[in-house]
Amino acid sequence: MLERKIVLVTGASSGIGRAIALRCARAGADLAITYRKNQAGAEATAREIRGLGRRAEMMRTDVSRREDVDLLVDQLRNAFGRIDVWVNNAGADILTAEGARLSRLEKLDLVLAVDLRGTVLASWAAVEFMRPRGGVIINLSWDHVLQGMEGENPGIYSAAKGGIASFSKSLARDVAPEIRVNILAPGFIETAFGEQADPKFRQRVVEMTPLRRWGTADDVANAAVFLASDEAAFLTGQMIMVNGGVVM
Repeated sequence: MLERKIVLVTGASSGIGRAIALRCARAGADLAITYRKNQAGAEATAREIRGLGRRAEMMRTDVSRREDVDLLVDQLRNAFGRIDVWVNNAGADILTAEGARLSRLEKLDLVLAVDLRGTVLASWAAVEFMRPRGGVIINLSWDHVLQGMEGENPGIYSAAKGGIASFSKSLARDVAPEIRVNILAPGFIETAFGEQADPKFRQRVVEMTPLRRWGTADDVANAAVFLASDEAAFLTGQMIMVNGGVVM
């Protein structure tokens, strides 16, 4: 499905990014993966990719910094010469660990810097690197940007993830037909937040989900591989919600 393709996945040291990278490797791709802090997690992802018989190159990158994104492109050019699929998955965690203890303003600044600014900077870089050969860009948004969700953290995420969705649709028009740009919008997924969530909240999510379960990182990864493949050759500017039907 992705044989002989070279795929970059940002933020691939854990969670959804790791699942996307591994699923792409299983589909036949060679991988470049980035991380910011979790080097051990990135090394584990790379080992598993290599165990599947595919190439994996690790690159430390803070996507919110223009100089880091420029360096990433140089590293990709030196390591592979090209990128066929660029997945902007890297995002800030304000729900668990030290991120959950930040002030409201600190959370806002972090999510806007990493999720929104980082996606825009990396997408611009991807376009310049992919032209004139062409390629695919996949940006990660959130299903609830379409209907909203109460709470401080959802409001912050909506500001960034809604921006990603709108930006990606405009970018898709700018770079067609050479480059396809699509959006993945996960819903309630079994990542660190889901695993640590209150049991009552977990059950409430199941009850509100038509498919009656939480999603998995592999559910998102499967959709990413589809969008990355030639089977999605007539899709651009579209948002696929991987959420069991919570938002339709």
